[in-house]
Amino acid sequence: MPTRYHRFAGSSLERLAALSDGVFAVAMTLLVLDLTTYARPVHSEHALVEVLLHHVAPHLLPYALSFLTLGIFWVGQQTQLESFTRSTRALTWIHIAFLAAVTLLPFSTAVVAADTDLKVSVAVYWLNLLLLGAALFASLRYSERAGLFKDETTVEMRDALERRIVVYQLLYALAALTCLLNTYLAIGLIVALQLNAVIAPRIWILDRV
Repeated sequence: MPTRYHRFAGSSLERLAALSDGVFAVAMTLLVLDLTTYARPVHSEHALVEVLLHHVAPHLLPYALSFLTLGIFWVGQQTQLESFTRSTRALTWIHIAFLAAVTLLPFSTAVVAADTDLKVSVAVYWLNLLLLGAALFASLRYSERAGLFKDETTVEMRDALERRIVVYQLLYALAALTCLLNTYLAIGLIVALQLNAVIAPRIWILDRV
């Protein structure tokens, strides 16, 4: 009986990780292009200060936020890949969909940086976060059903991986909803969540996830 293509296609975790590293590296690099857009020839110290303060500085926070976001989701994806014994064609395509959401982040960053005071811009950024989280959540659920986890990846570890995605996605949604009150508040809360994800101070309840 002939072997079906889908039984062996896309089975390399190493190739998937290599592709992911490259996509993340490009996306992180593209973030800075939004800053260089506002670079312009100047002919005095005063003019340069004006450009830096009034044109470049407002875009630094969205840049830093998205750089943190990409770092957080890179760690999340790599943690998952290191928990699997192998990949499958379906799992590979789930992660390709995840990478598609990664490549969208420079765009959503540019949107929120250009129109920080508009609710729709915050919604666009939140939707990007939702797509990233949904893809990683789908990866976990599929891998559970397909039996792709390593023996040393305990049930507690699997629960921790899933809980982190769910809790943070709920908090992202709540933070984004505050844009109905103030868009800067919403962005500030998302920044606080990302900093917590990186630093994980023990005085915060989120250290548990």
